[in-house]
Amino acid sequence: MTDIMHATDTRFPVTLLTGFLGAGKTTLLNAILSKGPAPKIAVIVNEFGEAGLDHDLIEAVDEDIILMQSGCLCCSMRGDLSRTLQDLVTRKHESRVTFDRIVIETTGLADPVSVLQTFLIDPYLAENFRMDGVVTVVDAATGPDTLNRQFEAVSQVAMADLLVLSKTDLVPESASQAFDARLRSLNPTADILRADRGVVPTKALWDLSGLRHQARPEQAEAWLMPAADADPLCNLSGMAPAPSPAQAPRPHDERIGSASIVLDDPIPHAAFDLWLDTLILLRGPDILRVKGIVHLEGIETPFVFHGVQHLFDPPVPLHDWPGGDRTSRIVIIARDMTRSELVHSLDMLRARQPSQETNAQPV
Repeated sequence: MTDIMHATDTRFPVTLLTGFLGAGKTTLLNAILSKGPAPKIAVIVNEFGEAGLDHDLIEAVDEDIILMQSGCLCCSMRGDLSRTLQDLVTRKHESRVTFDRIVIETTGLADPVSVLQTFLIDPYLAENFRMDGVVTVVDAATGPDTLNRQFEAVSQVAMADLLVLSKTDLVPESASQAFDARLRSLNPTADILRADRGVVPTKALWDLSGLRHQARPEQAEAWLMPAADADPLCNLSGMAPAPSPAQAPRPHDERIGSASIVLDDPIPHAAFDLWLDTLILLRGPDILRVKGIVHLEGIETPFVFHGVQHLFDPPVPLHDWPGGDRTSRIVIIARDMTRSELVHSLDMLRARQPSQETNAQPV
């Protein structure tokens, strides 16, 4: 984890578009493909028939690629994801297609973990593509019931960098706000964007991850900070608020836990490696995401790291970090781990800090 990449990242950015059945992915997908002229986007879907593409946007049809009037293209997945992406890159190098970034639409029942892991495990994908963000579409009308019934939907929310809330016009504002609060309890660090008749500003979908060489320090921090952090200086916190006693039982929600830690002083190499190795060894399969900005002793430049279960992206240095700020922040989102377990894990890091008075309280 302490080997930090310094080369410029020229890989294609990839956005993972997920959401449960009927949430509104198709509407958002058509909106993405209708925009132009830049950036040019390659969208990968399982089958064209399932995508529900607006045929008024289609300019030309190939065997497994549809060209759109905007200059974007839609590609039907043939075989596995790696072969489909290799074929796209080959066509681009041969000047048969053009694109600047890629959007992958998952099926409604898909667990984003498996797709994220594919980009870390597959050597070709790891070398040529980087995950730019996970966008999850959530239906404001049927979403609460879906979360109650389907744990896959809860996982999709917990994994997101951005939550797009659709069909808000179909529910009272009070119900929409209550659902907002529930989503934030499942994923405190994801922004929530309300779609206007199923459409959002396309630019809002890009550059979500803080794990990129072009990210500014404030962008990396925003990737880690709760959307409404009442006390950003607290040293250790369970990020998700406790449910109100009056709330109906939400068994799937209780399976998701999150916690964060803020450390004012650089972390010893050995302490950070021991903490991370222990977390992965004991609870690796339950870790949905762990991410952070970390200052290590003896290294002036902090780095951003990100992992899914037991697999991690190469860490990225933040060379423009403001001088004098040595604060580290780490966030964990996990399933089937209590908040006390997560806090106890992070306490391993706090124990290696210089003796000081801390003010720990829930956010």
